[in-house]
Amino acid sequence: MTGNEIEAEEVLTDTFVRAFDRAEEPDAKGVDTAMVDELRQRMPIDEVAIPVEAPASAGLAGRNVKRTELEEALKELPPNERLVFLLRDVEGYSSEKVAELVEVPRQQVEQTLLAARLRMRSVLARPQTKGAEAA
Repeated sequence: MTGNEIEAEEVLTDTFVRAFDRAEEPDAKGVDTAMVDELRQRMPIDEVAIPVEAPASAGLAGRNVKRTELEEALKELPPNERLVFLLRDVEGYSSEKVAELVEVPRQQVEQTLLAARLRMRSVLARPQTKGAEAA
């Protein structure tokens, strides 16, 4: 979510401190809520996503996408799209659970998720440069 390992460790630490400040023995929901609150303090994740149009030819058919390419594409997502994408598609939370965590309507979660998926697809479909392919 942060795109920086050191900052991610700080978020993780601060998340658990926040969760244990709220409850002596926090449950999963308490930790999740603390994480979203911590991320909200660090970056703007409350904007409404405006869906982007899918590229005419995505160019992903038959192409293997490397983990590093996915990580780089994630960095290009706006923070709100990145958070929803990671919670829903990577961590496997339901749209209802994501909506509850980020305190927005389920429909907004689904719109933001669609925008994130389309943006990821567009980024991943960009032609690769020879230097990037060699790396």
